[in-house]
Amino acid sequence: MKIARSLCATLGLVLAATATQSPAQEAARDEVLGPRLRVELNAAEPQDESCKLSFVVLNGHPAAIQRAVFETVVFDGAGQVDRLTLFDFGTLPAARPRVRQFVLPGTSCDDIGQILFNDAETCESADLDASACTTGLLLHSRTGIEVTG
Repeated sequence: MKIARSLCATLGLVLAATATQSPAQEAARDEVLGPRLRVELNAAEPQDESCKLSFVVLNGHPAAIQRAVFETVVFDGAGQVDRLTLFDFGTLPAARPRVRQFVLPGTSCDDIGQILFNDAETCESADLDASACTTGLLLHSRTGIEVTG
């Protein structure tokens, strides 16, 4: 039992440390993990009768992605599917962060429990494979809404 508690405590410290990494530490980690897209749900704000979602996206690949469109599933707080929708992130230049916003009409931000990145509907790049949008996709949320994929 003591070993399990110790292991849980150690794992908690590791997760806490990785959540607060500096940009240099993140770059070193990404070098080990390889090139990938990083998508962060940065904010969810009420807008009229809708919810505006703000994502910060970083293309960690060595080349630009001309168009990235993700099929996403929005779940309510009870875990039931609310809707399937497409999020068009547009052009994602290499190694440069981009902010993309999407409005979910008729949806309160408080009613969203989870967003699932189901698949890449479109992933166009002159220099990258079509799997560049999904292989090793890193998802994170700074909100109370869980983001998975």
